[in-house]
Amino acid sequence: MMISNNTPYFTEIAQQLSSVVDRDVEFVRSESIGGGCINQISRLTDSNGSDWLLKENHPTYLEMFAAEADGLAEIQSSKTIRVPEVYCHGKTQQSAYLVMEYIELSSVSANARTGEQLAQMHRHVMPEFGWFRDNYIGTTPQPNKQYSSWIEFWKSQRLLPQLELARNKGFSKNDYESGVRLTESLGVFFDTYEPQASLLHGDLWGGNQSQDDMGNPVIFDPAVYYGDREADLAMTELFGGFSAQFYSAYKDCYPVDEGYSTRKTLYNLYHILNHFNLFGGAYASQAKTMINNLLYEC
Repeated sequence: MMISNNTPYFTEIAQQLSSVVDRDVEFVRSESIGGGCINQISRLTDSNGSDWLLKENHPTYLEMFAAEADGLAEIQSSKTIRVPEVYCHGKTQQSAYLVMEYIELSSVSANARTGEQLAQMHRHVMPEFGWFRDNYIGTTPQPNKQYSSWIEFWKSQRLLPQLELARNKGFSKNDYESGVRLTESLGVFFDTYEPQASLLHGDLWGGNQSQDDMGNPVIFDPAVYYGDREADLAMTELFGGFSAQFYSAYKDCYPVDEGYSTRKTLYNLYHILNHFNLFGGAYASQAKTMINNLLYEC
C-alpha cells in the first residue's frame, strides 16, 4: 500500500521515529506481513529505501508494547543472541504501536547456533527471580514481583494467577482445587535441584525464533523475566520447531539436570493454562491431565 504524504497516522509515527534516529523519516509504503492472533504487523518503507517493522494494536495495548520494548532491550544488553532493535513506541487515536528494526527472516527450525547462544543468554543471572517490571504473556498480564525463592515465585507469580483466571473462565472446581494443591507441593520437584535466576525469553515457542539472512539466530516477542532456565527449554518442546541439534548444542554448552524431564511439565502447565484462559477449548483437558500427572509425582 502506498502511503500519502498527508496521512496523519503514519506522519505521527514518522515524526517520533525521526526524533530517535536523528533524520527525517517519511514513510512511502506499508506492506502487511501478518501478526498472528494478537497484533497487526507491517513492513514500512521510507523515502530513503529503509525498512522498519511496525506492530500495532488497540490504544489500550500501549503498556504491552512498552514491556516488550524493555524485554528486547534486556536481551540485547546480554550480547548473546540477536533481537530486533527497538526504535520507539507510543499511541495515536487509532492504535498503540511499536517500531523496530526490520529483519528478513527465514523459516528454518532452531539449530545448533540457536542452542549455543540461548545457553549463553541463560548464563546471565540476577540475585532474585522475577524482573523490575510486570509484562505480558500473550495478552495476559504477567506479574514479576521479585523473590529470593524460585518455588515461591513460580507459585505466586505464575501458577496461582493462571489458576484464578482459569476458574473464572470455566475451569472446573475440582481441577482448580487440584491445581492449588499442586502449588502447595512444589518443593518435591526441587529436592536435589537449585535453579539460578537466568535471563529468560519467557515465551520461547517455535514461532518466536528464526534466523536472519546471514544465518544468525534471532528471537523476538519476549515475555522476559529472570527464572529457571528450564522454563525456556520446556516451552521449546511444547509446540515443536526446535531441532535435535539445538538441544544437543545447548546441553553441550550448559548441561541440564536429570529432573528436567519431570519439571518441564510443571513449567509448560503455566503456558497451557494461559492458552485455556486466552482461547478456551481442549486446553482445559490438557491442563487437567498435566496437573494430575504432576500430583502423582508428589
